[in-house]
Amino acid sequence: MSIKKSDFKEMYKRMNEARAFEEKVSYFFARGMIHGTTHLSVGQEASAVGACMALKSDDLITSTHRGHSQVIGKGIDLNKMMAELLGKQTGYCKGKGGSMHIADVDAGNLGANGVVGGGHGIAVCAAITQKLKKTGKIVLCFFGDGAANEGSFHEALNLASVWKLPVIFYCENNLYGMSTPISKHMNIKDIYKRAEAYGIPGYAIDGNNAVEVFNKVEEVAKYVREGNGPVLIESKTYRWLGHSKSDANVYRTKEEIESWKEKDPILALEKYLVGEGLFTEAALKKVKQQAYDDIEAAVQYANESPNPPIESLLEDVYA
Repeated sequence: MSIKKSDFKEMYKRMNEARAFEEKVSYFFARGMIHGTTHLSVGQEASAVGACMALKSDDLITSTHRGHSQVIGKGIDLNKMMAELLGKQTGYCKGKGGSMHIADVDAGNLGANGVVGGGHGIAVCAAITQKLKKTGKIVLCFFGDGAANEGSFHEALNLASVWKLPVIFYCENNLYGMSTPISKHMNIKDIYKRAEAYGIPGYAIDGNNAVEVFNKVEEVAKYVREGNGPVLIESKTYRWLGHSKSDANVYRTKEEIESWKEKDPILALEKYLVGEGLFTEAALKKVKQQAYDDIEAAVQYANESPNPPIESLLEDVYA
């Protein structure tokens, strides 16, 4: 294991930032302060943050509609992200994109995507670029279990395999595609086994275990970076909340949800870090408080930012 103490601290901080961000967004949405829709990833923090932190800072990712934890894991500017969700001019998309369109190309985030499976093709194209230009960078493509049944998934894995592209296909399997359990839309239990059909390695990991996530992604990233071609990783995790804010959540039991809350990835990492003697409970409490303070600061930044001017209404419209 090559995780440094400073990396553990940053990982724990980003996971708490992700949780705090989602809680704040949920609060704002319930009060009509955020328009459109949003898809929260509470419960999936280890899966997203652990994976991103195992990459190099200049590696690339493609994100999803449930991408807040993913881009926070990549180290995004929290101020610009909060401003975007609140529709402010200082947001990443000038307040016009909202929750599902967070992008920061300079930081290696090629963008979230409201289309299920929309990132597959983008990731492959980005990986082609890295290979042709010999940049040494790799691409991590986030997608969910529902997107594993899209044609783009199979096309992307096939081409990436044939061309030996530097891309990690990273499936966050939270057990439900919207309201449909995986057992009703797949005749297999393990998505990673589909890798065999394309002649590439496939692995399953505990997506609620940040240490396991980091170690496996770091290992796979080294393999991919060396020119061996793509890899499929299935991160088994769970979202505590509904598919989106309009989800009545009637398709699963309270008992099931509570059983997964007992596997809280943040608490699991806390126990590990204290148990290994890396941090005291008091030290972690300060890190968590700083994370929540960062989100409050982002809210203040967004509230103090201007709304987009009326004359910018038709700017950046391409279709």
